[in-house]
Amino acid sequence: MTIFVTQFLALKDSKKILIITYYWPPAGGPGVQRWLKFVKYLPDFGIEPHVYIPENPTYPLLDEKLIKEVSDKAIVVKQKIREPYALAAVFSKGKAKKISSGIISEKKKQYFLEKLMLWVRGNLFIPDARILWVKPSVNYLKKYIVEHQIETVITTGPPHSLHLIGLQLKKETNVNWITDFRDPWTTIGYHNKLKLSNWAAKKHKTLEKEVLNTCDEVIVTSPTTKKEFEAITSKPISVITNGYDVERVEKKPMDEKFTLAHIGSLLSERNPKVLWEVLSEIMEENDSFSRLFELKLIGAVSEDVLRSIKDSGLENFVHHLGYVSHEEALQEQRCSQVLLLIEIDSKETACIIPGKVFEYIVSDRPIIAIGPENADFASIIKETNTGKFFTYQDKENIKKHILELFGAFLKDELKVYAVGLQKYSRKQLTAQLSHLLK
Repeated sequence: MTIFVTQFLALKDSKKILIITYYWPPAGGPGVQRWLKFVKYLPDFGIEPHVYIPENPTYPLLDEKLIKEVSDKAIVVKQKIREPYALAAVFSKGKAKKISSGIISEKKKQYFLEKLMLWVRGNLFIPDARILWVKPSVNYLKKYIVEHQIETVITTGPPHSLHLIGLQLKKETNVNWITDFRDPWTTIGYHNKLKLSNWAAKKHKTLEKEVLNTCDEVIVTSPTTKKEFEAITSKPISVITNGYDVERVEKKPMDEKFTLAHIGSLLSERNPKVLWEVLSEIMEENDSFSRLFELKLIGAVSEDVLRSIKDSGLENFVHHLGYVSHEEALQEQRCSQVLLLIEIDSKETACIIPGKVFEYIVSDRPIIAIGPENADFASIIKETNTGKFFTYQDKENIKKHILELFGAFLKDELKVYAVGLQKYSRKQLTAQLSHLLK
């Protein structure tokens, strides 16, 4: 009886928030991790999380094992969604799934159907293909907010159409509304590939500005995105990065070969041709390297990237595992010799801090990071002493560093001495979030 009363009082005294997210277990991939972990720790800070998700989503990636990680203190609410990807899959399941997950072929290699699907996606579904979920969600959640005494609504995107749910709820209920941008909106990497008309491009900008100026507070995952949004709104903006969780993972023996492993999607533009060139050169010059080297790819890889690897003569050295569960991905990270962190070489992607950065830095494996000049994630790699960052123009230094790592591998001295990791723990980041909610 005492336990029940204590739990009841704790529940009664908790601050109630509503999180509106598209990605939730059994969704796989990086988009699900952020709020799955926030929800796990929010009750420790006196916050009761209600999570609103689609009942019948079209997820490009599935990870059933993540279901067991959903907090038993979370109140999960589901409503049906209508998505054009389900219809598009009737005509081309493969293309629909790739576009849904952000894998878009190079322009000169796109077939007519893919071009058509991109045009429809960019011009008829603004800001994205989940726009049809906005109206029914608003109608349902207006009542839910009142009935459950919700004090704050948080919308997280992409998909950015979820921010339109928050926008309408703010207008109709005046509930406190926080927007969480895991990625930017109009400057996201694939935005310029959507074959937008001038009208559609302007509509995106208008919606972005309205959302940022109507919400009560903004959360972003990188300093560059904060700076970008400060030019659009005067609303308070907080940077809360993604992070790592303390996870028990079955340990596998270290790879016997000198493995360079990339975990996650390698999109057409996330194609480090300079790295393939460097590896090809080292293979020709160093017999030991050619005998012991392996390129390990875990996750979706575009045909353009695979073609570049083949053209560089590396095809026979690739071990492509495809998409694996989050648990298996962590295992592969920790048994690989070196981890690759690749971001698109573009000014617009300097703000992107991939979620895997934080799992990488606690994996006890050295990181080779390649990305655009002034990339936000470069400072994280440097301050934690977990690897080295290079731009795409830094070919000779990339080559030199790989040879240094290979030399350490041959001596069994390939080690990492990480520092300052604690501030990126999921619980510490949830503490930051809780301060915004109090």
